[in-house]
Amino acid sequence: MNQRQARAGIDVSELRSYAFSHSSLLWWGTLGMIAIEGTVFALVIAAYFYARTHSDVWPMSMAPPDLLWGTLNTAVLVASALPNHLAKQAAEHHQLQRVRLWLCVGLLLAAVFLAIRVMEFAALNVRWDSNAYGSIVWTLMGLHTAHLVTDVADTVVLAVLFFTGPLDGKRFVDVSENSMYWYFVVWAWLPIYLTVYWGARAL
Repeated sequence: MNQRQARAGIDVSELRSYAFSHSSLLWWGTLGMIAIEGTVFALVIAAYFYARTHSDVWPMSMAPPDLLWGTLNTAVLVASALPNHLAKQAAEHHQLQRVRLWLCVGLLLAAVFLAIRVMEFAALNVRWDSNAYGSIVWTLMGLHTAHLVTDVADTVVLAVLFFTGPLDGKRFVDVSENSMYWYFVVWAWLPIYLTVYWGARAL
């Protein structure tokens, strides 16, 4: 670069104003939220097993949660990881029609999950205010449900934007990072499922 070019500056007009993955501030923000919320889940699970070691009867004279709805919902949530992953890939390749498709499929599975979640709460066999066991179980389930509802709401907004437009590249980044958060919602459920449904059955 000669002195004249240096004085004129570098032309960056062709560079994108957005980026995916760790090059995006949104990615780091999402990762920070996942770290904080993952810690909250870990603390509540630790409280569950702490209470369990201090009780002669577990789950405190209550029947353990019914396995049917929780196990079915686990299968639905794990299955939702696939359209979520495909939406992320499509977004990172700016494939508008595929983003629309996989956002809708993901939302359909999320709606099924939330409908079954209602059945799960009814099959816990304990009220939230019955005892320490009930409080911890409802806290775990409630926290996870809150994460699901907020992410589903975010996905609905994105889907509406992708069908109504106008769109810019940052919206594709939004889909990518929303998918990253959905990964967290899916994989965070697995230790919660094991705790709630099998922690009450383990010797």
